[in-house]
Amino acid sequence: MVRQPLTPAERERGERLGQALRRARGPRSTTDVATAAGISVETLRKIEHGRIPTPAFFTVAALAHTVGLSLDHLCRELRPQPLPA
Repeated sequence: MVRQPLTPAERERGERLGQALRRARGPRSTTDVATAAGISVETLRKIEHGRIPTPAFFTVAALAHTVGLSLDHLCRELRPQPLPA
């Protein structure tokens, strides 16, 4: 099975996810957050920098819980952005 390439909108959404998680992490270290969420530090870094634009749901849920974000809040932040006029 061949995976379809991500669209620019999907890549941009992954970058916004990473930005939201970085903001919510605040001064906590990537090591602390990754350990608490049960993922590797490298995975967290890749998500935060948009290099994993479509992480698994349970990974996102664990990270959101760890940094104190609700999934509802993340969904609102990650809605497609309107195109500039």
